[in-house]
Amino acid sequence: MFGIPGKQAISMTPAAASQIRKLMQQEGHDGLRIGVKKGGCAGMEYTMEYVDETDPHDEVVEQEGARVMIAPMAQMFLFGTEIDYEVSLLESGFRFNNPNVTESCGCGESIKFENME
Repeated sequence: MFGIPGKQAISMTPAAASQIRKLMQQEGHDGLRIGVKKGGCAGMEYTMEYVDETDPHDEVVEQEGARVMIAPMAQMFLFGTEIDYEVSLLESGFRFNNPNVTESCGCGESIKFENME
């Protein structure tokens, strides 16, 4: 919808693709839908949910056997984002390297985009 011909809306690191693929196989889901919603101290938060059926309006990105769907209202906010999966001594989880973010809170859970009110 908001894409550039020949370029995927988002990308995944090999670690993220591997983790998403494992989650899909483990739970028998069709993929993982990502989006954004209002919330958090900076104004917006990322959302992630298992998907058993693709919505025809979703932007679908497939990479290395992993399938991510981007909710229609989130496409313009997520274009160009790289999804990573990091494992550390204290925590593990997905990280969004999003060039559209202008601000994020100290806890790293919420984000702000340019001209967002």
